[in-house]
Amino acid sequence: MWLMNATLVGPDRVYTGALRMADGRIEEITEEPVDGAAIDCQGLLLTPGLIDMHGDMIEQELEPRAQVHFPTEVALNALDLRLAAAGVTTAYAAVSFTAGAGKGQRRSFDHTSDVIRALDAARARLRIDHRVHARFDITFQDALAVVEALIEDGTVDLVSLMDHTPGQGQYRDIERYAAQLAYMRGIAQDEAEQLVAEKIADRTQPAEVIATTLQEIAALCARSGVPMASHDDDTPEKVALMAGLGVRISEFPVSDEAAAACRAHGLVTAMGAPNALRGQSYSGNLSARQAHAAGHLDILAADYHPAALMPALLILAETDPRGLAGAVAMATDTPARALGLADRGRIEPGLRADLAVFDPESSGRCVAAWSAGRLVHFDGTLRL
Repeated sequence: MWLMNATLVGPDRVYTGALRMADGRIEEITEEPVDGAAIDCQGLLLTPGLIDMHGDMIEQELEPRAQVHFPTEVALNALDLRLAAAGVTTAYAAVSFTAGAGKGQRRSFDHTSDVIRALDAARARLRIDHRVHARFDITFQDALAVVEALIEDGTVDLVSLMDHTPGQGQYRDIERYAAQLAYMRGIAQDEAEQLVAEKIADRTQPAEVIATTLQEIAALCARSGVPMASHDDDTPEKVALMAGLGVRISEFPVSDEAAAACRAHGLVTAMGAPNALRGQSYSGNLSARQAHAAGHLDILAADYHPAALMPALLILAETDPRGLAGAVAMATDTPARALGLADRGRIEPGLRADLAVFDPESSGRCVAAWSAGRLVHFDGTLRL
C-alpha cells in the first residue's frame, strides 16, 4: 500500500514524498511521483507512530470518578481507542505501586498487579502496542519483591522510581500541596495540612533502608535488561544518585538545576505534553517550554492526556533548533532509542509500519494511524 503526497517527517528533515508498506513493515520511500493505487495524504504530515513512554490514563479509565470502578476490559478498550486516535502506536501504561494504598485500592499491590495481568492478556487483541511502565514508590516496603515477580513474569517493560512524600520531588512546596489537597477534597486548609503532616510521618523511612532498596532494584533491572527511569528529580544530588544506579531517563525534573544535571550526567529527560501545551506545570514546577528552550528536554510524553502530544510538538517545533523534525523526534525517535525499541520510531525501510497522519492546520488532529501496517484509526479525511 502506497501513501503518497505526504509531508514526511524524518528525524533530520521534512520533505514531500511517498511511502509503501507491506507485511507490517515500511518497504520503500521515494520523493518521486508514484503510479497506481495509493492513498493521497493531501500534503498532511506523515510521521512515525508516536511513542508514549508515560501515560497515566489507564487509572482514569478504570476509575473515572472516585470509587466508581469500571470493568478492566471496558477500560482497556477505551484507552486503546483514545491512544490510536491521538496517533500513538506504542504506549507504556504507567501503573503505580504506592505506600499506604489499602488492599483493593488503586495503586495497591493487588489492584495494580491485576491491571498488569489484564493488560498483558489483552495485548494481542488491542489496536496498538501496549507495554507496562511500573512506577514504584521507593518508600513501598515490598517494592523489591514486586519488581522481581513482574520481571520474572515478563510483564514489565520499564521501571521508574518515585517518592511522593510531601516536601520534595513533585510536592516540594508543602503549602501549595496542602492547598491543592484542600481544594480536591473539599476540606479546610488546616485539615489538609494535618493530612500532609501525617503522610510525611507515615512514609518516612531510614535513609539506609531506601538506599538498599534502590540498589537491589537497580541490580535486578540491570540483570534483566529492563530500562529504568527516575521520577520528579528535584536536585543535582538526586540526579547524580539516580545516574549512579544506572537510570537512563529522568521523568519530569522539577527544577532548572535538576534538568541541567540530567544533561551533565547523560540522562535523557522526559516531560509532559500537557505542560508543554499549556506552557506551565499544573503543580508549579519546571515548564516544559522552559526546559526545551534551555536544551534540556528530550522526550515528550502524554502524561495524562494523549491528545496533547501533537499540538504540543507543533508548538515546540516553532523554537526547536531542528524545527518540526526535531520536535517530532521527541515522541518518536528519541523515546525509541531510550527504551531500546530498535524496530520503530523513524520513517525508514525495514522498520515497523507504525505511522500517523496529522493535520497541522487543525491543532495537529490525527486523521489516520497504522500499527504494524494495520489501520487502527481513521476519521474520514483521507480517501482509502
